[in-house]
Amino acid sequence: FGLLFWDIVIGLFGYLLVRTYPTVTEYYTIQRMVKAIAASQPATVAEARAAFDRQREVDYGVTSITGRDLDVTKENDKVVIKFAYEREIPLFGPVFLLLKYDGRSN
Repeated sequence: FGLLFWDIVIGLFGYLLVRTYPTVTEYYTIQRMVKAIAASQPATVAEARAAFDRQREVDYGVTSITGRDLDVTKENDKVVIKFAYEREIPLFGPVFLLLKYDGRSN
């Protein structure tokens, strides 16, 4: 009976891992893109958003946000790009897992 319990727990954990892994890799892709764009020091907000949209076309795995969703500011004469978004992952029936992601360039 104990072995069956642990099989269920490990199976549920594995299922959650398989369902959430694509969203985590997407987050790290977005984070990498934002850091690269901020490092290039775009002159305007529109230029930063356009660069993100161009990069998004290349990295086809990014579907959660677009250039319009970026918050582009300047801090200490450096461009800082922030983003935040949510992903709902259907698990089973009416049960969903809500993941909230946010990040910023250095």
